[in-house]
Amino acid sequence: MAIGIIFSSFFSALGQIGDRRFRRVLMLGIVLTFALLVAVFAGLLWLLQATVGDQAVIPLIGEVTWLDDLLSWSSFFVMIGLSVFLMVPVASAITSMFLDEVAQAVEDRHYPQLPAAHNVGFFEAVKDTVNFLGIIIAANILALVLYAILPVGALFIFWGLNGYLLGMEYFTLAAIRRVGRIEAKALRKRHRLTIWTAGTLMAVPLSVPLLNLLIPILGAATFTHIYHKLTARASTSGGTSRYRAG
Repeated sequence: MAIGIIFSSFFSALGQIGDRRFRRVLMLGIVLTFALLVAVFAGLLWLLQATVGDQAVIPLIGEVTWLDDLLSWSSFFVMIGLSVFLMVPVASAITSMFLDEVAQAVEDRHYPQLPAAHNVGFFEAVKDTVNFLGIIIAANILALVLYAILPVGALFIFWGLNGYLLGMEYFTLAAIRRVGRIEAKALRKRHRLTIWTAGTLMAVPLSVPLLNLLIPILGAATFTHIYHKLTARASTSGGTSRYRAG
């Protein structure tokens, strides 16, 4: 496991916040992440209303009247609290919107010798997003059983599960730009422990309200560095360089 690469990649991503181009994407990502979080929360309230009626008392939430709750100040704090759980699918969705732009900003600054990246088509990107998002939602629904059986370890199960899924998604999308889908999956399998650890370290701050708004974009930048550093290490240790497009 390349723990040094994980931390150096994160600090490299953090150090690029001073870059105007990167900062613009980060700010835009925060705004859209929050907007998507609001949309998911509104959908959750609508689902509760459709399930239990116009007015009902829900544990931890209280009386639900959907639109009134959505527009109230108390709803904002409930939403921020629920973002501990809701930010995982939100982070997954944000990836497809910004990974290419974030990765290009990272590569222009840190890896300027690279050729042009492979252009992933819009519909192909949407398909990837839907697939990853579906897997994440389904896995977390199934994990509710484990949370009930092992409540003491529920938080660690949550981090480990979503760390694996988010790491898989972020690394795959970063690698596809450079080596294509088949090679990206092979690299993911080869470095799965490092990717899982990096994803888990990303899932932990996703559980911290407000801080979690920063994580999707910083995560995309971090995994871009992880991909390049892993492949660079492989090439310098005797393997063939994988810095190529397509």
